[in-house]
Amino acid sequence: MGSDEEREQHEEQGVDALRADPEQRARESDPLEPEEQHGRIPKSRVGRSARLGTAVGTQATRYAGTAAANVVRSDEKAQERLETRHLETALKMASVLGQMKGAAMKIGQMASFIDVDFLPPEYREIYQEQLSKLRTHAPAMPWEKVREVLEEEYEDRPERVFAEIEEEAFAAASIGQVHRATLRDGTRVAVKVQYPGIADALESDVANAGILVRLAKVLAPGLDAKAVASELRERVLEELDYEYEAQNQRAFARAYDGHPFIFVPKVHSRHSRRRVLVSDYVEGRSFDEVKQLEQDERDIFGEIVFRFCFGSIYHLQHFNADTHPGNYILMDDGRVAFLDFGMTKRLQPEQIQLEQRAVDAAGRDDPEALRAALHDLGFVNDPSKVDAERLMDHVKMVGGWYLEDGEVRISPKRVMKMIEVTSDPRSDFYDLVRRESLPADELMGRRMETGLLAVLAQLRATANWHRIMREWVYADPPSTVLGEVEWRFFERRGTSQTPGLPSRV
Repeated sequence: MGSDEEREQHEEQGVDALRADPEQRARESDPLEPEEQHGRIPKSRVGRSARLGTAVGTQATRYAGTAAANVVRSDEKAQERLETRHLETALKMASVLGQMKGAAMKIGQMASFIDVDFLPPEYREIYQEQLSKLRTHAPAMPWEKVREVLEEEYEDRPERVFAEIEEEAFAAASIGQVHRATLRDGTRVAVKVQYPGIADALESDVANAGILVRLAKVLAPGLDAKAVASELRERVLEELDYEYEAQNQRAFARAYDGHPFIFVPKVHSRHSRRRVLVSDYVEGRSFDEVKQLEQDERDIFGEIVFRFCFGSIYHLQHFNADTHPGNYILMDDGRVAFLDFGMTKRLQPEQIQLEQRAVDAAGRDDPEALRAALHDLGFVNDPSKVDAERLMDHVKMVGGWYLEDGEVRISPKRVMKMIEVTSDPRSDFYDLVRRESLPADELMGRRMETGLLAVLAQLRATANWHRIMREWVYADPPSTVLGEVEWRFFERRGTSQTPGLPSRV
């Protein structure tokens, strides 16, 4: 096809085919490697890097070609072609990341609930819709492969371990998939089974210098890359050991046992193994369903997630760094179940007290005290080279949503602004960011905070986040009804928090 008319006809046929079955089109444009055709995960570092690079590069080339062709098209046809190309790219990315599993898939899961700034605003929903499938509908491994893992771990047939287990997975995560099952005593459980070969794949991902460098630059260009890479490797590889995750989940389940609005499923230790995690099955509404609820219900859900993510730091000195919304279920009784504890972080009380000092200084609008607190935390290496006033402005752009004493509605625009001022070279604060660092011990906390903000933005959640934060920073009296019942719970349990600073209004 050489003529413009022939090319136009060919593209129109492509548009119609994509609209009829976009996923089939994505599959046809992306034939699987032999190992993927047989349900195996690409493992080698080079292979996984090439797979991801080829997917992104190919789609970028196609996008550029479409954009160039659009110059001579009518506005209506140009918009149609561009929308088609964005949909095809989103499908391609979801397909590749889903097949790769591991850290690559986790990146896709995170992208599914953060409005990435490199996309035109009118196309972000297309990408989010497709990438969100990685949260709960990622490509599942065939039962034959799952069965092999179960037999190796139990040294027995699954039919002898469980009264019943469904062969079809009902959820797929980055390093494992989940099957419904029933124990011999009739208890309904969720059985998370690690993908065979995922350990090698994950090792390849964290060893890949390119991925780590890109991630490091997004987080903060001035960070200690070696220390951060070591921390990231440790946290990510901990996820491979389901016995370690079970230990974390048991700790959270004990701490929140009987809590009025937070629920952590019980782990069935006798049935859990290094690559198999069995816990109580939880029913309820998914995050996508929660997003369709009325505003006041979304606000309550958002406050519960906020109290779990930040409150765990102060009450337990232990928090869950993996905030993607596939981990949340709204139960029928109004409680929120938190499901995944593969990536958690324990903190020393001294570190938490330094965090309190920083929040206090920012809330009081004291630039000098803030600079000193961030220096002690490790964010500012040389205070003499950092302008305290500009540092204050920067911190307020990042954490202003819980520093401002008033009702704040979290929007995607706020998330994008936060990402911009921490990573975009075009930002007014980029020269300041380059002088800042990111202590390895703070990496997981910043990941949690960014992910939490993105979740709240999806909900358009509204609250006085500052007043809730004061409960932990200053040990102020509870500021909401949820706070009142939560503090009564902790008082009855005798659970203390990291001592608060003297209250300052």
